[in-house]
Amino acid sequence: MSPFIIRKYRDSDYDAARNLFSSGVVENSGRAFRHALQLPHIWLLLSALLLLPALRVVSIGHSILAAALALAGLWFGCRYLYTEYVQFSLSDDMLNIRKYYLERDGYGFWVAESGGELVGTVAALPSSEPGGEKHVELKRLSVSKNHRGKGIAKALCRTVMEFARRRGCEAVVLTTTLSQIGAWKMYEKMGFRQTNVFIPPIFRFKFVDFKVLAYQYDLPNHR
Repeated sequence: MSPFIIRKYRDSDYDAARNLFSSGVVENSGRAFRHALQLPHIWLLLSALLLLPALRVVSIGHSILAAALALAGLWFGCRYLYTEYVQFSLSDDMLNIRKYYLERDGYGFWVAESGGELVGTVAALPSSEPGGEKHVELKRLSVSKNHRGKGIAKALCRTVMEFARRRGCEAVVLTTTLSQIGAWKMYEKMGFRQTNVFIPPIFRFKFVDFKVLAYQYDLPNHR
């Protein structure tokens, strides 16, 4: 197992941190697409397109083409949900990481380094949720594919937990998506409990059953 260290973000980490975050988010679009393919209304739509020749509405070739285009549209749609989020984040908190996370009280950004390479990131900020004044939100957790399964993600999580504990906070909260299976399974193993499941009230999220999962870890001193 390659050794790694967790340290505070440096300006020289900027490009690597942004690239790691972006790739870590977009890679989930494939699982979101496969989940969407299992939805009854998606099957109904595809079946209807393939049955059109039986109704003598279009030819078999046109029917197959329509179904293929629908599948392609679904794939690009699922991918867009993640790329849209990445673009927003890169122009928001990830635009000036130092200013956003290191020059504000209650914020923090850490990286994992192995062999001189940046292989993981995580951030912390005060929760904006109502009643969450004593909560720290964990964000931007990402680990390079080649370095997963080595305990890096857990170490980054514990870094945020310790940060919250030192600040006298009561809990660490976070959100992830249903497609990020490895992430939410790890959170649950670490003791996070699921507090909510919701779909953003926008048609494109509802159409593909894009579920957001909310988790909370109650710090020991406040249980």
